[in-house]
Amino acid sequence: MMKKVITILVTLMLVCTLLLGISYSDASAFSKTPFSRTNIPAQMRVTASALNVRSGPSTYFQRVGMVYQDQIVDCIGRLGDWYIIHLDSDILGVASGRYLTPYYPPQAQPAPAPTLDPQADTIAEEVRDEAEKMLELVNAERAKVGAPALTLDSEVMRVAQFKAQDMVDRNYFSHNSPTYGSPFDMLKSFGVSYRTAGENLAGNISVERAHTSLMNSEGHRRNILNANYNRVGIGIVDSPKYGKIYVQMFIGR
Repeated sequence: MMKKVITILVTLMLVCTLLLGISYSDASAFSKTPFSRTNIPAQMRVTASALNVRSGPSTYFQRVGMVYQDQIVDCIGRLGDWYIIHLDSDILGVASGRYLTPYYPPQAQPAPAPTLDPQADTIAEEVRDEAEKMLELVNAERAKVGAPALTLDSEVMRVAQFKAQDMVDRNYFSHNSPTYGSPFDMLKSFGVSYRTAGENLAGNISVERAHTSLMNSEGHRRNILNANYNRVGIGIVDSPKYGKIYVQMFIGR
């Protein structure tokens, strides 16, 4: 029995390490846990009045948090009948699937057609210098581990810029946009093809500080150094809350 419990715990640790990587923040920065594709709903609704979130897929494991009825939680992965969820406090835990149901954000109206007007192009030009500075920092890190340099892709950059602007306009900080859906849905709706993709989000006052914050988070660092990516788009928009919002959209072709 003890050996089985240890095996489950090790499996959970490995899954969490592979799929997520907990984010870190300091007094001057905030970065969002990187979005990863899974074969499960990206979000779940809690059906129990109160649900324990535990450190492993069994009631024998320690409780690390609580979620409550009708609360919407990010779902990272699945272990049997248990789901790995990400709490607002930036804690990873596991909750019983008996009390979770898939949640799909309603869309009152279709997402706006992703046409690029002259103003959108102007916005992208205004941030190009900062985007190229961030790209230099990213490629310097990739060179250290032997990963090929990323190319700044103009189409992906426009998508990232739309996402950053949407986050500021609608006052949210999430990979799932109420306007465009997930990063994967958004890329496809803008006509961007890819074999693999990922997204990093950060809020900070400068390119250098945003880069440091992302590199200090294992999950974001994994996206930055991922050798499967060969193109990136970087969106940057002024934010009254964070100073600036930075969106890194990675794709591999």
